[in-house]
Amino acid sequence: MEFNFLTIAVAALMPLVMGFIWYGPMLFQNAWMKEVGFTKESMEGGNMALIFGLCYVLSFLMAFILQTFVIHQFGVSSTLMKSGESALSGVDLAYFNDFMVTYGDRFRTFGHGALHGTMIGLLIALPIMGTNAMFEKKSFKYVMINAGYWTVTLALMGGILCQTAF
Repeated sequence: MEFNFLTIAVAALMPLVMGFIWYGPMLFQNAWMKEVGFTKESMEGGNMALIFGLCYVLSFLMAFILQTFVIHQFGVSSTLMKSGESALSGVDLAYFNDFMVTYGDRFRTFGHGALHGTMIGLLIALPIMGTNAMFEKKSFKYVMINAGYWTVTLALMGGILCQTAF
């Protein structure tokens, strides 16, 4: 199974798009700014091209690995690879091709990918952010705003990756 870099590139846009919505005036801008101690004036400045560029690169890395979590067929491919080889060969390749013809489209829906993205948000992002927040003496509200953002964002990313990455 090969990575679909176009789909990864599209999914990597979701953290930027959702950040604009989630942390913007439509949703949690004021609450988030209060929790982190920012003002509108302190938010101004900085090299935004660099910030958004690096955020996109990090989002691309996240989408790259997320694709292997939300698409079950990646597990079959990696299970059949032999140690030290980068691709399937011989009997394993024939088996994999037959398997993909029969089962390649199973669980390949937006909803299934979103389910896995949500689980990753709740079971990985939330505990990491919650642990950091406790040591940083941040509030429960701070954790919920940020973990909520990542859970929704990972759900959308997972949905995009699972639905379109053939």
